Amino acid sequence: MLTSTYSYKDSKSHFLILDGLRGIAAIMVVMMHGFEVFCKGNYHEMIINHGYLAVDFFFMLSGYVMAHAYDDRWDTMTVANFFKRRLIRLHPLIIVGSILGALLFYFQDAAIFPKIATTSVSQLLLVMVIGLTLIPIPTSMDIRGWNEMHPLNGPSWSLFFEYIANLLHVFILRKLSKPVLSIAVVLAGMALCNLAIFGKQGDLIGGWSIEPAQLLVGFTRLLFPYMAGMLLRRAIKVESNRNTFFISALLLILALSIPRLGGNDKLWLNGLYESFVIIIVFPLVIYLGAIGKVSGKFTNTACVFMGNISYPLYITHFPLMCVFYAWVVNNNVPLQTGVWAIIALTLVSSCLAYFWLKVYDEPVRKWLTKKFL
Repeated sequence: MLTSTYSYKDSKSHFLILDGLRGIAAIMVVMMHGFEVFCKGNYHEMIINHGYLAVDFFFMLSGYVMAHAYDDRWDTMTVANFFKRRLIRLHPLIIVGSILGALLFYFQDAAIFPKIATTSVSQLLLVMVIGLTLIPIPTSMDIRGWNEMHPLNGPSWSLFFEYIANLLHVFILRKLSKPVLSIAVVLAGMALCNLAIFGKQGDLIGGWSIEPAQLLVGFTRLLFPYMAGMLLRRAIKVESNRNTFFISALLLILALSIPRLGGNDKLWLNGLYESFVIIIVFPLVIYLGAIGKVSGKFTNTACVFMGNISYPLYITHFPLMCVFYAWVVNNNVPLQTGVWAIIALTLVSSCLAYFWLKVYDEPVRKWLTKKFL
């Protein structure tokens, strides 16, 4: 699969199917988070059990797209311009997520968030201001009780690692030859398998805290997918017009939905599955998405819409989700009722994501681009 050659002189195509897949992954994250509150900490019972692996999919997709978009442009683009582009692309919505998390913070008061009730407004505002910069906070400043680096908007942890990936891309990864990058991918894949299969959890859940163990999980989840995405783009020539959207979407949904495997006595089995998904299934899904061409007006519209809302949905849904968590816990809401609430919350979050995109994100990015690029 990785044997074809890739010319850096290829024209810049837009991967519409990959946009649609990114949107599907974001929706799966929202629904996984919704069902998570009903498992009460027992991940063996969680519906859409492996939805958290969407983050690893995002990292791999990012590596692929970044290699495609930038790796043949360094003769004409400065490092400073690269970072300006990344900040303009990502940071406006990071700000929205942090502010939204602060505005909804006290509506999230519940037993599962043990520190909310004792958090002062001044503490809240300090954490919000730090969150606007994406600088992680130490566990001593945690105001929710989950030891998150970004307690007002949990998913921001993955954007912190995305920025680290951008730094690595500019100063190290883009300069690696394909053989050297291949070796780095193999080594990172071995580290990922070791953590997933032989680790204490039997999974790759984690990365959202600056505790040493959590940072190890975060970097392990980042390095293999991101570098594998880069290698995939370098190694494969994109030349196909087949409609691969539905098969790639089905593979992605199935991979993220499979129940947890192995039970408490065979944790390694679930780790083996997660390693298989990240190392084999995700590259296949991205390959199929990259070589495909959307056919049909409905599919085209769906891919465009899902691609548009994917990032704003991912980075703004969690404050609303935490309000939902508080409602479920405080009112002992059963799963039968919660299912309908999750569907409604997913629809509302998607509509709000489109609102943030059109009313705020796109105008702000347009202004920043005109001013700074």
